[in-house]
Amino acid sequence: MKAMIFAAGMGKRLGKITATRPKALVEINGRSILRIAVEKVASHGFADIIINVHHFADMVEDEINLLVKAGFRISVSDERDQLLETGGGLYKAKCFFDDEPFLLYNSDVISDIDLGGLYRFHKQNSALATLAVAERNDTRAFLIDSTGLVSGWLNRKTGERIISRVENEPFTEIAFSGIHVADPGIFNYMHEGVYSLTALYLDLARSHRICTYRHDSDFWADIGTPGDLTAVRLRFGTR
Repeated sequence: MKAMIFAAGMGKRLGKITATRPKALVEINGRSILRIAVEKVASHGFADIIINVHHFADMVEDEINLLVKAGFRISVSDERDQLLETGGGLYKAKCFFDDEPFLLYNSDVISDIDLGGLYRFHKQNSALATLAVAERNDTRAFLIDSTGLVSGWLNRKTGERIISRVENEPFTEIAFSGIHVADPGIFNYMHEGVYSLTALYLDLARSHRICTYRHDSDFWADIGTPGDLTAVRLRFGTR
């Protein structure tokens, strides 16, 4: 099975931490979060991995070379010239994938989610994409119906709403975990450019099955701010 790990981001919210190194190389217990992500997805059977690079790309590629020497099978999608966000980044790497569903994983996510369970759920539900979601007090949330289909999006801070499907019932607000599975058919609705997969999913949800997979009981954190990094390091016994 194949996976893409997004590791091209600037990590601006980490401030000085990412002024001299890429976010993907921030360490927890002596391991970069990129290594943690690679080990995570590979341990669940996603042995063929592609990683995109942009910010301090040479440093990220050095880490990837170490991972390859350790036995991981990894390709690189080079975004040095332009950071493409998740949608454009995935489309640039489309030739890497085959005719089977594939995993998409943000490198700054730390979680004990069962990726195999997510993948099986996706295949059982004949979805174009399946998003891992959980109940969290994030600023942004997807709106889902009673069957778990993505129906819209909400910015809880500003009140901005995007509705993709007719609201025949009250929607549930749920946070996206930065982990998803997509069917290769999704490339039929994509194009070159700079855009997010969130925007694409909201557009596709008008006429396609964009499902959600709840994992409320799993540990989950993203390394978005210095405070997030400190909290995760303390949880795993480091500072």
